[in-house]
Formats: sequence, structure tokens, C-alpha cells
Amino acid sequence: MKILYVTSEANPFAASGGLGDVMGALPITVAKEEGIVAEVIMPLYDTMKKEHRDSLTWVCDLSFKLSWRQTGATVYKTERLGVTYYFVENHYYFERGRLYGEFDDGERFAFFSRAVIEFILSYGEVPDVLHANDWQTALTVIYLKTEYKNIERFNGIKTVFTIHNIEYQGKYDPYILGDVFGLDFKHRDIVEYDGCINLLKGAIVTCDHLTTVSPNYANELTHDFFAFGLSKVILEAKPKMSGIINGIDYGYFSPEEGGDIYESYRKNNYKSGKAKNKAALQAELSLPVKKNVPLVVMITRLTAGKGIDLVLHILEELLAENVQVVILGTGDKEYEDKLSEIAKRHENLRALIKFDRVLSKKMYAAADIFLMPSKSEPCGLAQMIACSYGTVPVVRSVGGLFDSIRTVGEEGANGFRFDNYNAHEMLFTIKAALALYQNKEEWGKLTKAAKNSSFTWEKSAKNYIEIYKKGNSK
Repeated sequence: MKILYVTSEANPFAASGGLGDVMGALPITVAKEEGIVAEVIMPLYDTMKKEHRDSLTWVCDLSFKLSWRQTGATVYKTERLGVTYYFVENHYYFERGRLYGEFDDGERFAFFSRAVIEFILSYGEVPDVLHANDWQTALTVIYLKTEYKNIERFNGIKTVFTIHNIEYQGKYDPYILGDVFGLDFKHRDIVEYDGCINLLKGAIVTCDHLTTVSPNYANELTHDFFAFGLSKVILEAKPKMSGIINGIDYGYFSPEEGGDIYESYRKNNYKSGKAKNKAALQAELSLPVKKNVPLVVMITRLTAGKGIDLVLHILEELLAENVQVVILGTGDKEYEDKLSEIAKRHENLRALIKFDRVLSKKMYAAADIFLMPSKSEPCGLAQMIACSYGTVPVVRSVGGLFDSIRTVGEEGANGFRFDNYNAHEMLFTIKAALALYQNKEEWGKLTKAAKNSSFTWEKSAKNYIEIYKKGNSK
């Protein structure tokens, strides 16, 4: 069976968030299954590092029409860990210095989606399953069910579409249906929703199987609060929908392997290893080096959706406790400025307004408590990464946070959860964690349970493979 993953990003070639992490790991894990060939196709961005660009080999040149435009692309490929990665090159669309945020993103990814279909049509073996991800690749599914529906070679393709974050939907003015997207007016009903073109909606209704990145998020999407206007569409698609929680790369996020942290540590020297990492981070950040003061960290985008407004509401009250707090991230200037201002007045707070992968790993390894109070969180990876370093997560009971973290008092507890989007409910939960920290025996049991949590990609891949095989048997 051949699976073609269509994505706008994938680690290590180009990534801006969780989608890149998923597409960097899931295909490689799926490819380990006997009888499955996994391939990935994505744009060739000018941001790709030279070491990866130098590994590319030419595959073919494409020439095709998108609406009234005669256009083309060059396709390259490379191999990595059993997976073939294809890259669609077009200098005009993908030499922008960044992945997204351009005025013509709709046209850019319409071009990419059409190029993917033309590549399949012209180049070689048709995949058994096309697995597209998020609105940027939604048109690949839509095109297969509309403009390319009557091409015999495509009759056997089954489509899987994954929503990684429903907030981003690909909404556009209906007047550009044909001019930009190259869709006939007779297909307007497929993509139209609430008075505009909605590419995510179009893929939801046309795909053979719909997935999202955690079971709880799949249920949440049937409610208006979480679905950003698409709850009715999700409800209609529920019979073909699955929620599959993501995994993490234990090779990259590993206290045993070290890799960017101050000192590696294993189960037999877990306590001393973590203590050394904590002391080293405290020293690097000019915090008082105190072994028995709990260290709370937060690594996040500084936006309201990540709960930073809750944190700011109670931060000074929290800092009055015997605690140290380190927050790393960038985002809304209002939040950046407020955090920096509070940090100037409190010696036990460090506000690090930057993006720093290496420092983030040091923080995961050093911290006692990891705070993640999201308003909405489709899956979340940070809470899983924290667990891998034996750092206890304090999370809100939403999306994949609910699925991955069992709260103290529940069977299999590996952290703390709070239910309502309420600053003081969050603070009380943090204080409960701080209180348990003083009981070294019970805290040791909890950190061990966190570290023993299993969030492997093998589990997730097995669930996806079941979907692929089911679809392929129809």
C-alpha cells in the first residue's frame, strides 16, 4: 500500500509548528510497517537549509493550467529514514522568506495543490491513500472529488484529511472561486459556507475519512466554542471522523540521550541528573541556585489562546509563593511588554521574549512543573515533552491535554488538570502541585509516573494504518 502525505510543512525541511512535527515523524513511523510505502510532498521553500537542499535530486518538470493561468513547477526529491520526500519548486510562490502570512496564500496553496494532482497524474504510481493536512492542502482532496473526478487512474485513491487546528480554515471571497482556485461554479456548494469560500469545509465534506489530533478534540469540535463556526459541518461528518492523539520524538526529546540539555540523566540517576540541570538553568538565568525551591516553566506562544491572560492575572500572587517562574516565548506585544514589566520587579521571575529551541529543551529538563493553561489545544506536544523529562505538567482539561494527562487522584496520574478557564482555579491547581512538591516521596512517585508516560508515534501510526487499510479495502 502506498500513502502520499500532502503537507505545507515537515521537519526537518521546513516547519512552523505542530503540523511540521507530525509530518516529520508520522510518515517515518508508518513506513516501518511491512507492505507500506510512505511518501511526502510539500513546497520547496527558500528557507530550507543548504544541507537539505544539497541532498535534492531532480524528478520532473510540470506544466499545467490553473484557471486561466498556464503555470508550472519543478519537482525534486530526497530520501530520509525510509520515506521519499518530494518538493514542489516555484520561485514566484515559495521564495518569500517564510512559509505563511502572504497576501496571496490562497493562490499559493491552490497552485501547490494542483501541482500535487498533476504530479500524481503525470509522473508515476498513483497512491492508494492521499492524506492531506489542514486548509493549505484541502484543495488536493477537493480537486480529486471535482475537477479530476472522471479520470480513471484516480478512481482507486482514498482520501484522508486531518484537521490540526480548526481555527485556520482558508476563507476567501466567493468571487475568486474560478479565477484563483480553478473550480467550476457547479462545485460552489462544496466549498461555500457562511457566505464565503471555506477550503477546510470543502475538504471535510469531500474526504473519505476525517481525522483530528486527539479523541477529546474530535468531540469538542461538535461544539460551537471550539469549532470556530464549523460545528454543524463536523456533526454531519462525525460518522467518518476519528481522533488520534499525536506522539513525540523520543530520540529528540530525551534526557537519556542528552542533546542540548546541560547533562543527560537516566532512571538510575534521575534525581541527581535533574537537580544538576535545574542548578545549571538557574545559574544561566541568574536565578538564585536553590535546590528545594520549585521551578515552574512555561514555553508557549504569548497569545490569549494559550492562557497567558490567565497567567498574567495571577502571576504576582503566584510569585509571592516560595517558587521560581521562567516563561519563554514570543507573541502579542501587549503580553510581551506586561511580562517584561513584571519580571523587572520580581527576582524570582524570568521573562524570556524569544524563540529558542535549545533553551526550551534545557527548561524541560530542569523544571519541576510545566504550566500549559490553554483555552483550546487540539493535541499539544509540550505536555508530553515535559513528561519525557520527568517534569510534572499542570494543564487545562481541553483537547489532547485531557487525553494525555491524568490528574492527581485519578488512576495513572502523571500531572495536574483544572477544568474551567479561570485564573484562580489555575492558581489553586498550581498551589496544589507546589504543596505536593514538599512531600518528596509522593512527588517522586508523580515524577516517575510522568516520565513513564508513553506517547510514542508507534501507537498513533497503528491507528492511522488501520484507517488506511480500511479505506483501501473498499
